[in-house]
Amino acid sequence: MFLRGPRATKLQPLRFIRGFKIGDRIPKGVAGIQENSPGNTIDIGEEVSNGKNIIIGLPAAFSPACSSSHVPGFIKHLKEFENKGFSKILVTTVNDSFVTKAWSESLNCPKEIRIIADTQGNFAKKGGYLFDAKNVLGNERSMRYVLIVEDGIVVKEFLEPDKIGLKVSSAENVINSL
Repeated sequence: MFLRGPRATKLQPLRFIRGFKIGDRIPKGVAGIQENSPGNTIDIGEEVSNGKNIIIGLPAAFSPACSSSHVPGFIKHLKEFENKGFSKILVTTVNDSFVTKAWSESLNCPKEIRIIADTQGNFAKKGGYLFDAKNVLGNERSMRYVLIVEDGIVVKEFLEPDKIGLKVSSAENVINSL
C-alpha cells in the first residue's frame, strides 16, 4: 500500500503490515542475498540459526549516517557485543554485492561484521522493512533497524520510527538495552 495525497512524504512505506515480530524465525532461502560477489549467495536464515546474532538493516551503503555513525558504532562496540555472547553481526542493505564489498573494505570491517547485499530487497520485504525511497535514493530501500536473533528467532527489534534516523538502532542504544 502506498501513501498518496497531501500527507504523503518523500519516503513512503510500501505496506503497513510488518513481517518479522518478536518470536518469529528468520526465514531461510530468501533469494538475492549475496556477499562480496554475485556468485557468493548466502542464506541469512541459516547464518543466524545458531547462537546469538545481530542483523542490521540500513537504507544505503556509503550514505553519511550509515558510513560515519551506524556501522562504525558496531565496529567500535564489537568487543562489548562479543562479551554478551554475540557471534555474528550481519549488516544488510538493498545494494549490489560489489557496492557492499567496497563499502565493507572502506570501513575496515572486522570479519565478525559482514556487510550483505540484499540485491532485490527480498529480505527487507519479508521483514516488512522495505520502503519506497525512489525520490531520495533511487529505488526501494530498507528501513534502519537492528534485530537481536537467538537460534534463528527474533528476540528484540530496534526500529527507527522515521525509517532512516539513527537513535533507536545505534550501537550504543542497542548495547545499553541488552
